[in-house]
Amino acid sequence: MLRTTSSVVLAAFLFATSGISAAQKIHPLGIAVNKDEASIAVDINAHGQVAGIIQNVEEGTQRAILYDRRVIELGTLGGAESYTKGINADGLVVGTAQNGRRQWRAFIYSKERGMRDLGTLGGNSSYGAAINTAGQVVGFADTNDNDFHAFVTNTDGTLTDLGTLGGNISYASSINNHGEIVGTAALSDGNRRAFLYRPGSGMINLGVLPGGRASSASAINDEGIVVGAASTASGRWHAFMHDGTSMIDLGDMIGYGDSFATAVNAAGHVVGTILIGDERRSFVYRDGKMTVHPGGHGLYLVNAINNQELVIGAQYQGKKFEASTMRSNARPTVVRSPQEFMTLIVIVLVAATGLMIYHRRYRGIQLRGPRMLAF
Repeated sequence: MLRTTSSVVLAAFLFATSGISAAQKIHPLGIAVNKDEASIAVDINAHGQVAGIIQNVEEGTQRAILYDRRVIELGTLGGAESYTKGINADGLVVGTAQNGRRQWRAFIYSKERGMRDLGTLGGNSSYGAAINTAGQVVGFADTNDNDFHAFVTNTDGTLTDLGTLGGNISYASSINNHGEIVGTAALSDGNRRAFLYRPGSGMINLGVLPGGRASSASAINDEGIVVGAASTASGRWHAFMHDGTSMIDLGDMIGYGDSFATAVNAAGHVVGTILIGDERRSFVYRDGKMTVHPGGHGLYLVNAINNQELVIGAQYQGKKFEASTMRSNARPTVVRSPQEFMTLIVIVLVAATGLMIYHRRYRGIQLRGPRMLAF
């Protein structure tokens, strides 16, 4: 009976603590920062190299870093701040940094050459957004007309203006290894649309969700799957996935809040963020199934997913961000409070005691003599 009772208590303990491991699904990267600083992971490559940001919590200022088992400060272009946006398989990092005139400029960084200014489209500023394996960089930059236009870098280091969809503004956000680019561009009526740019074909309007008026693309994989967000007839923003034929409403699968898809990997697994008032939740759309991580059980910021199924971003700890990862197949579990845990243990112990009393009083009458030692 003691063995039986112990087994019951052990089973209850395992049941009661089964949800406690939920927090362990999020793995801090261990980027060392000062107590007044926060860390954010922006992108990760197949070698585990991370493009990231260190942020001063009080001042909000940012510094671009490369994390490769240690923090490598990327510096600036002569100004005070910088931040990263992407990294490729060779460890080339892109982002934006201030120059000596406090103008923001797109940059590319390598360990060998350091940080290099990518220039503009005739204006004063530019912003780097993504880089592919060939080292092509996309982003957006000022033109001579003081409009922002999407750009892609050429082999000679110059920038090509990708134009717009009839309006004045466009932004490139991602490029795949075939040179296909996605982003957001304005129409002649001022509304903005997600676009796909193919070399030789120009910019294609990817449309909107039924009843919506605007859309924005954030990422594209090598299979041509595009993800982003689009407005709906209700005025909400819904995450979407465009499979090359049509726009699939991922927000409708979630069913609530405003949702934004931020990245997609080679397998077509999509990650993003849900906003419900001031609360943020992360989601993973994987193999046809939508998983939502309740507040505190997923990443607070979801920035990327690589082909090794690592989702990267930051969790919110102690009023500041901490660069972290989680697996794309992580499932949220309900964490029971200590009070619930103790209640379960008490219930089991009371039940076990009752069983022992019953066993001794009634079975003991039948099992007289030495056989009672079996207890």
